[in-house]
Amino acid sequence: MFDPCWLGSQRLPEVTVHASGALAQTIRAELRQTRRIRNGVEVALCVLTRVRESPLWQEVEAALPLDGLAAEGFVVVRRGNQLVVAAEGGRGLLYGYFYLLRYFEWMTGDFTVVERPAIPVRMLDHWDNLAGSVERGYSGGSIFFRDGRVVQDLTRVRAYARMLASIGINAVAMAETRLLADHLPDVSRLAAVFREYGIALSLAVEMTDPPDERAAQWWSAAVGRLYDAIPDLGGLVVSADSEGWSPADGANLLARALAPYGGSVFWRCSGYGGRPDWRDRRTDRARAAYDHFIPLDGRFDENVVLQVKHGPLDFQAREAMSPLLGELQETAFAVELQVTQEYTGQQQDLCYLGPWWREILQFDTTGAGGPTVAERTDAIVAVANVGDDPNWTGHKLAQSNLYAYGRLAWDPGADPVSLLHEWAAATFAMDDRTRSELVSIMAESWQTYERYTAPLGVGFMVAPETHYGPNVNGYQYSARGTYHFADRYGVGVDRTVATGSGFTGQYPEPLASRYENLSTCPDELLLFFHHVGYDHVLQSGRTVLQHIYDTHFQGYDEVAAMLTRWKAIADRFEPVVRENITSRLEAQLANAADWRDQVNTYFYRLSGIGDAEGRTIYG
Repeated sequence: MFDPCWLGSQRLPEVTVHASGALAQTIRAELRQTRRIRNGVEVALCVLTRVRESPLWQEVEAALPLDGLAAEGFVVVRRGNQLVVAAEGGRGLLYGYFYLLRYFEWMTGDFTVVERPAIPVRMLDHWDNLAGSVERGYSGGSIFFRDGRVVQDLTRVRAYARMLASIGINAVAMAETRLLADHLPDVSRLAAVFREYGIALSLAVEMTDPPDERAAQWWSAAVGRLYDAIPDLGGLVVSADSEGWSPADGANLLARALAPYGGSVFWRCSGYGGRPDWRDRRTDRARAAYDHFIPLDGRFDENVVLQVKHGPLDFQAREAMSPLLGELQETAFAVELQVTQEYTGQQQDLCYLGPWWREILQFDTTGAGGPTVAERTDAIVAVANVGDDPNWTGHKLAQSNLYAYGRLAWDPGADPVSLLHEWAAATFAMDDRTRSELVSIMAESWQTYERYTAPLGVGFMVAPETHYGPNVNGYQYSARGTYHFADRYGVGVDRTVATGSGFTGQYPEPLASRYENLSTCPDELLLFFHHVGYDHVLQSGRTVLQHIYDTHFQGYDEVAAMLTRWKAIADRFEPVVRENITSRLEAQLANAADWRDQVNTYFYRLSGIGDAEGRTIYG
């Protein structure tokens, strides 16, 4: 048995479907499983070619945008006891059905809604291994693979596809090169399940050989076999080590193999770290993606999408936006997020990432009222967070991150707190006061996590092997290039043009000057861009060192308060949920204490300066 997540409690009245095709059949199968509610409203789901079979056809046609709904958009119209959902075809109608399922019991009065996704491709990457383990997975083993092959029973995969479609995800990628050669019939079975819910499957592969004629012939044949087995394959997701050859040549080689079938290459821009060295402060891992890919802008084929991590490092709780997101002008790109909480608590610690993702997607890429990341990107991709744990995500409340990712991928302007209310109302049977309290506990948990971990954007004070828990110097002398350079005088990475690595110069003006200048650099990114003394006064009025002390005590206190508030409402939840959340919050409190004590002690020993508030810091 497994958790129905946010799809376990919704109800609908009888619904008439005026559509045909595979996705219409999926909708009919959904309706047969949906709990019924007695209600006088007559509901119809119609493709536009049959909308005149509904009583509200004139209202629907009047609501249609001049440029149409496209394949995924839909219209919802209610007048009195009549309600119609209409779309161009099956995919839009499927999303319209899930919209109806999500909101029907909250719908009152007459209204018209037009919905279209803001971002065309909304993908989740799965780093599952055929043996059944999951790289960067924190909720059990793979739901797709076991013992070297695709699982025989795809019931849970179908439930997962249904969950993804309900939040607007339309693409997934599987990472296992051997699928290409040895398991195509099984991969075809997976693709068929996702196809039932309008989700395209892609395969993640590695490309290590130089892109010569021999490689072109091999990939052309391999891609042909793939499309013979999966005619609607989305394409390939590539992690490549292009030592000695251009990423554009490798990406274009694959793109040309995929082009006859309509497939795309998603080329990940991570892994180009150069050779950072802690001895040389002008080498900088943060520069690497820009330095590699901006000179190639315009050299990629049309069906190549550069997959760019939202920050220039690696999914930290706080880091600057990657300058690639604003500076790529002639190449399609995807912004990459991380739903699995590799550096944000690993689904042990409660860390609702919706507010951080909205901040990323709404970031002004020019710094002067220009387009946001969401307005510029052609796709949004995230590393998935599910496993075969009965509740899918290990921590029951981590389901909210999967939900919020899908909803923000559809509508980057959505309010993250409203999304939490949506998720909680659909997930738990509880009264409004309990839901509001749960949402209040969760809503600022990302900021809480940021407070008790690495300060002011410096990042990477984690244990190198696990990426969970504190190890202040864990990466300080590594070849990973993720340093904090703390000494007895100060802390932070000088990335300025004037005296540092020059990374600030990769941004356009006025962002470059804003980050370069100590007086205008945002506090939360100060140590990401600057090395400063402990007595440097932040815009908040506190010194850097006092900020470190204060936030680490505050973060711990906030986790303690979260646990106390949770225990006050825990009896209103089912025992398995109560035990899961309570045990995770108790473990988070211990983790927050470790972070508080180790980070504060580390900086106290370096600086010799005590806490102005006289709180306990271990010498």
